[in-house]
Amino acid sequence: MILDPENTLFVRGATPVLLLADAPVHAALPPLTASDGSVPLCEGWSIVPRLTLCVVDGPGDHGLVVPALAAPVVGGADGGTAPDAMGDWCSDAEQAGGAVVLSLDRLPETLDWSALLSSGTARGGFMPALT
Repeated sequence: MILDPENTLFVRGATPVLLLADAPVHAALPPLTASDGSVPLCEGWSIVPRLTLCVVDGPGDHGLVVPALAAPVVGGADGGTAPDAMGDWCSDAEQAGGAVVLSLDRLPETLDWSALLSSGTARGGFMPALT
C-alpha cells in the first residue's frame, strides 16, 4: 500500500519521527501510551528508511510505502528546507537505530509533542530500522 507523501511529515532529530495521516495501517498499529514522554517499542513493526522510499513493515500483510523523496521534512539546523533534508532524516534514523512512527487521523498544524503523545488517538511507537 502506497501512502500519499502529502499525508506524511518526517521530523528530524536525535530520534527521528514519521507522522502518518489517514494511513491504512492505523488500526493495525498499537495504541500509543506515552504520557510520560517515553515512546514504547512498536512490537512486530520495523522501518526501512531510504532516500527515495520509506517502508513501514508490520506483522502479516500490514505495511506501507512512502515515496520519501517527495515528502515534507522539518527540523534540523536549516529548518528542513535544504534539498538533502530527506537524506539527513535517513541518517538520523540510522544513527538512532530506527524512528518513531505515529499514525494520526490528520497531520497536526503545529508539533506539540506532549499533546501528540498523550492524545489517546495516536497509534504506533518506536520501530527499529532494518538494514
